[in-house]
Amino acid sequence: MLSGMTPLPHDAPLILLPADHRTRRDGERQRLVLAPYVEAVRLAGGRPLMVPGALPEELDALLDIADGVLLTGSPSNVHPSHFGEAVLNEALPLDPERDRWTLPLIPRAIERGVPLFGICRGVQEMNVALGGSLHQAVHQVPGHADHRDRDADPIDVQYGPAHPIEVVGDGCFAGWFGPAGTRLTVNSLHGQGLNRLADALQVEARAPDGLVEAVSVGGASAFAVGVQWHPEWKAAENAVSRRLLTAYGEAARARRASRGR
Repeated sequence: MLSGMTPLPHDAPLILLPADHRTRRDGERQRLVLAPYVEAVRLAGGRPLMVPGALPEELDALLDIADGVLLTGSPSNVHPSHFGEAVLNEALPLDPERDRWTLPLIPRAIERGVPLFGICRGVQEMNVALGGSLHQAVHQVPGHADHRDRDADPIDVQYGPAHPIEVVGDGCFAGWFGPAGTRLTVNSLHGQGLNRLADALQVEARAPDGLVEAVSVGGASAFAVGVQWHPEWKAAENAVSRRLLTAYGEAARARRASRGR
């Protein structure tokens, strides 16, 4: 057993975690998922399974075994060619290998009723995969704040509370956290953000500058939610994170039960 972790029941839902693709300074390539996402899945009651990559024709086989998909955050950005733009800042990292299979995975997971949770880059992938676009540099957009963290800050400061968000409408966030106008406090570590919203998405929460912070897929048959902040950071200590992960875990267990597993 991993140190400090509680054993999961044998029938715990299986949650797929797409890996990041990174290159070390020595040129060695890595495929990885950061530990806080693994821990968040376990907190939700799920059994995490990292998927290093896949071909488009393999997606249904992966979803056949999945009780949920969690799209992690990442230092990398979705390549802007997927929403009809050129790269604005070539110094920022991209991950075309991840784009290549997660973007087609998203609509397929939604269509098949596989619970889907997107975090930071993950919510951006959801928007792009469903036909939306991104601000490549939110801080350069008139009227928007700078949502980036500062590398010089200690890690607890980078991932610490940064700004409030406000619940919008009467969707799932209103059910979990309170009616429209309810305020929550979140962290903020992103340079990009949602611009043109995909038709399938509905806004669940916004930042004070109007930037979309949370979305859901309208009419989805299962949990299909994305958030722009990082609820995985010290999730067990954060009431908002725990509520999101509880809802996600319940959806994953319901899918597993519906398949007699």
